[in-house]
Amino acid sequence: MSRASDHAYAEIRSLILSGDAPPGSPLREEQLADLCGVSRTPVRDALRRLEAELYVVRSESQRTFVADWSREDVEEMFALRAMLEAHAARRAAERMTDDRLAELQSCNRAIETAVSKAKPDVVAFLNRNREFHGSIIEGASSPRLLATLATLVEQPIVRRTAMHYGREELEQSASEHRELLKAFAARDGEWAHAVMTGHIRRAFHAFTARSDQESEAR
Repeated sequence: MSRASDHAYAEIRSLILSGDAPPGSPLREEQLADLCGVSRTPVRDALRRLEAELYVVRSESQRTFVADWSREDVEEMFALRAMLEAHAARRAAERMTDDRLAELQSCNRAIETAVSKAKPDVVAFLNRNREFHGSIIEGASSPRLLATLATLVEQPIVRRTAMHYGREELEQSASEHRELLKAFAARDGEWAHAVMTGHIRRAFHAFTARSDQESEAR
């Protein structure tokens, strides 16, 4: 990939993750080229890469759209995350170092600070939450897990889940992180596996409950 393609990829991906390009919205090469300050060729390369990573979909007429997901798609994605991140948590616990544990503890303190504000700082929560989960995946010391989970954890639906959270759900997430930290401190892989499984499953049910509420309101 050229530097221009990498730039276009980062810009378009940011649009999707931020919600500025919501699910189902069209992605037009000419407009994206103007936005990214590149020609259409790097945009095409970027869109093919994003399509492979499931951020975008292509219609039969070869028009490109931001990916949307059915209830079945969402359930499958969370099921895969639960299995793979729980496995990563078990491996990370068994390989936990004092330095990584301190890093995770610091990260969760920042999450708790973001949640405790008068108006919870959801953007800070998202950024630190991504760091927390990313550090666990790195601690698993498995290149295959790292490559597989990178796409699942960064999917826009993960961001949409947190954007649906109220204070209680944000606090619950931080609390589950504290339980994970206890398992990591004990170097107990099975405990970490169980907590991570519940953490991801709760996130799935929180997302679907909010989505159902929004559907009923429309």
